[in-house]
Amino acid sequence: MQMRVLGSTGVRVSSFCLGAMMFGSTWGNPDHDEGVRIIHRALDSGINFIDTADVYSGGESEVIVGKALAGGRRDDVVLATKAHGVMGTDVNERGSSRRWLIRECEASLRRLGTDHVDLYQVHRPDPDTDIDETLGALTDLIRAGKICYAGTSTFPADLIVEAQWTAQRRGRERFVCEQPPYSILVRGVEAAVLPACQRHRLGVITWGPLASGWLSGQYRLDSDLPASRRSQRLPQRFDLSLSANRAKLEAADKLANLAAEAGMSLIHLALGFVVSHPAVTSAILGPRTMAHLESQLDAPADGLPADLLDRIDEIVPAGVTLNPADGSYVPPALADPALRRRH
Repeated sequence: MQMRVLGSTGVRVSSFCLGAMMFGSTWGNPDHDEGVRIIHRALDSGINFIDTADVYSGGESEVIVGKALAGGRRDDVVLATKAHGVMGTDVNERGSSRRWLIRECEASLRRLGTDHVDLYQVHRPDPDTDIDETLGALTDLIRAGKICYAGTSTFPADLIVEAQWTAQRRGRERFVCEQPPYSILVRGVEAAVLPACQRHRLGVITWGPLASGWLSGQYRLDSDLPASRRSQRLPQRFDLSLSANRAKLEAADKLANLAAEAGMSLIHLALGFVVSHPAVTSAILGPRTMAHLESQLDAPADGLPADLLDRIDEIVPAGVTLNPADGSYVPPALADPALRRRH
């Protein structure tokens, strides 16, 4: 497994990261023992980086990861988790306020069975909270030894830069990495997010390299589409009555043919594409079963050759996200009509 430096931290992480979103009864695999086996198999293969979040199955994912790392494996793992999503019925059990981040970090540490996490990430932008409030809380968590580094997930380029500026001007610890959605079908971050990360020496940990299963090889023009919980939960990203999703299906079919021509699986083509970008530190694998993990482990960790990347660009051009819903974040200025209309 190739190792890469996470931004300017000096910490070396594997070019593939094990994502734990699919561990737990709400979103994925409810079998804790199988989850532990999958994690151990990933570690034995050379992966040293695990990413989870409090919101994944309401904390159950963190519990499974904690079980897997008990008994001496914790020190060999760069462990990342996230906070921001809704974790309860109380209106303050969410977001990026100091009150919530301090409290939820302690809860994540209990679930993970550790005294610190290596990387604590803000899961989404929070327009209701001043970025200095968030950075102040994260700075205190770093100085208390609860976390080593802070990062973001699915932040647009302007907020990434604003956070760097705020940290410098206010004497806060800065974010050291960003975790954006990135795949052959979701290339919007190539325009501004990835270049911003490069300019500020931020690590990049990409999620969704298989585009929520669209690049698994199961989505073909001549096949029945597979059913999944995710397609039921996020119809705007799977409903084929939408032209954007039909474009994804056509692209996935062409990419599957290209992968076969290149002598590899579509999964390996998709993963190799993501880690080919010079800004990317690590791509997150999100297996639900052992078979899923095994299908991904031998992907080309050092990327794809230039001629193959050129062929991919012909199918989905650089900077293009075929369905904007796959970007997973809509700025408030677009989401709320009142913010762009004079009263």
